[in-house]
Amino acid sequence: RGLGDVYKRQAMNEIVFVTHNKGKIASASRQLEGVNFKVFEYDLEEPRSDDIKYISKYKVMEAYRLVNKPCIALDCGFWIDELNGFPRAFVNFALNTIGIDGMLKLMENKENRNCRFTECLSYYDGNNLHQFMGKNEGSLSKEALGNNTEKKWSDLWYIFKPFGYDKTLAQMSEEERKSRVKYEDIDAMREFAKWYKKENYINCLLYTSPSPRDISGS
Repeated sequence: RGLGDVYKRQAMNEIVFVTHNKGKIASASRQLEGVNFKVFEYDLEEPRSDDIKYISKYKVMEAYRLVNKPCIALDCGFWIDELNGFPRAFVNFALNTIGIDGMLKLMENKENRNCRFTECLSYYDGNNLHQFMGKNEGSLSKEALGNNTEKKWSDLWYIFKPFGYDKTLAQMSEEERKSRVKYEDIDAMREFAKWYKKENYINCLLYTSPSPRDISGS
């Protein structure tokens, strides 16, 4: 069992990211660095629930039925403290109904503009489910600001200012978004990547370790 076996093992460990969100795909190419993955573009069904962990689990199970390979799925929520957390896990519903203009209308003359993205990435290999949580703190702008970019995950980028910055995500250049200080923020994709690479490394060591028979030469 040599280096070639390690490469074969890693090839077998390819995972599939099932999503139709162009912004999430762009983020994955950076945040999942070192993970052997490919993208399957598909609009996964989202069950009606206020729990992003449940939604993410539901989505990754559907994804596995589609691709029949180890895969990941990601679900995100958006919390506005002044509105008791609204829209929470119902981001798409809120954007498709009242939109970001409606959210800003609800927040007119409100001083507490604290808000955050929450996210849950689920990994399923056909037997085991692992989930990784993330959050990004910030504040709500008073108007929609910034330029359209295919890197955005949703229109919320026009009204979300990351903590410590006076710009919305949509106002930031790609370099600013990459290099910004994230303070106590946690990226679910990065948390998964750290765990997965560690697991993959351990499995490769086990796969390539010589057996007692090999060591004894018998």
